[in-house]
Amino acid sequence: MNLAHAIARFTTGLDAGSIPAEVQEKARTCLLNAYGMALDGHATPYAPVARRTALAMDGEMAGGATLLGDGRTTTIGGACLANAALFHGRAQEDTCGAAHFGTILIPLLTALLEARRYPATRLIPSLVAGYEAGGLLERAFAGFTTPAGFRSSAVYGVIAAAAAAARMMELSEAQTASALGNAVSLTGGVLQSFADGTDEWRYQVGHAGRTGLLAAELARNGSVSAPHAFEGKSGLARAFARQDCDVAELAGRLGRDWAMFRVAFKPYPVCAFNQTPVTAALALREELAGAVLAEVRVRMNPYETGYAGMDATGPFGSISGTLMSIPFCIATTLLRGVPDMARMTTYDDPEVAALIGRIRLVPDTSVPVLSSIIEVETADHRRVVREQRMTAADYGYDRATVSALVRRIGGEESVPPAAFDAIEDFVARLPDAPIRQVVDAFALLPQPM
Repeated sequence: MNLAHAIARFTTGLDAGSIPAEVQEKARTCLLNAYGMALDGHATPYAPVARRTALAMDGEMAGGATLLGDGRTTTIGGACLANAALFHGRAQEDTCGAAHFGTILIPLLTALLEARRYPATRLIPSLVAGYEAGGLLERAFAGFTTPAGFRSSAVYGVIAAAAAAARMMELSEAQTASALGNAVSLTGGVLQSFADGTDEWRYQVGHAGRTGLLAAELARNGSVSAPHAFEGKSGLARAFARQDCDVAELAGRLGRDWAMFRVAFKPYPVCAFNQTPVTAALALREELAGAVLAEVRVRMNPYETGYAGMDATGPFGSISGTLMSIPFCIATTLLRGVPDMARMTTYDDPEVAALIGRIRLVPDTSVPVLSSIIEVETADHRRVVREQRMTAADYGYDRATVSALVRRIGGEESVPPAAFDAIEDFVARLPDAPIRQVVDAFALLPQPM
């Protein structure tokens, strides 16, 4: 059996009876985090750009999918493009390895439920199908594709979206395999925008959702795709990762090594790889108690220090640059405290700029991914070291913790508590809650002046 059919057999069989309860609960937590962070990101500038683009391309459509926080309706694909930019606005979406599947899958499935009135019983199985298909491939190949300059959300997100859309549409196993093959042929996206501090990455996720939908629709309507799209001589594994694809090994992980358990959440509006350095820097800030810092060395895994934009030292002119920069995040945290949106968008702090010049990144293979060691030399010759070893499990918050996180940020961003009440009730009552409840929660957001 080829890998496309193995994945399709697994995802088409997902339902409330076959998905472990703890996996279903993690899916609910992903929904809450995604909707909550989208509410919290209502004032970010990216969704308005994507909305105008979606309307220019697809126009308004009565009975379509809602542009969340805006109220107008358009095509499902247009809503994917626009709403994903809202979900990605704070960069506090969930992360599965290096991929942000929640920003792709949840806008897509929300739009499908609303516009086509599919039953809500399909939401959790479709969401799990997307995370598992995308997560399987991200884990296997991101270690090769990321250093080559490909963004995991863009490459594996299209495949995840195709799997999720196919499950939502209840395509057959053969049709789902075809959708996955289509997705492989349509996938791709590079990391250069992180290095340059520009915004393309904000819109890659919506494009991935829209393209995954296209892949599934083509399959539903009779397209024929390459059966060896993943493992073939010119398939995904060799074309993107320059690796062979062990079909039996990967297929054997499905339903045993659940990707959902690798999904982590972000306490701070910075890159996933900067969450632990910021956590370490906050602890050091208390320990140093205002000492003058002469030099800072940061030891991290080369996979992270080599990621586009992570070694940037400025000058900065956008949060797309600052949230990626390890030196900026550490300097800001050591000097100013928690790196909230206001601090991450302060580009002209002379003390932060000066400290960035005294921070040195040290790629260290002995430091695991999502961990860091920060060594500080003070002006009075003290040496203070903070070793912060963490894993995805440390960021795998439960629903109550995510609720507290999104509500705390919502207080800073003037989000009405009733909006959080509505999305929490929706998540808790699934599958007996209407998707309109989510749409109405976003209608409670303050409107721009």
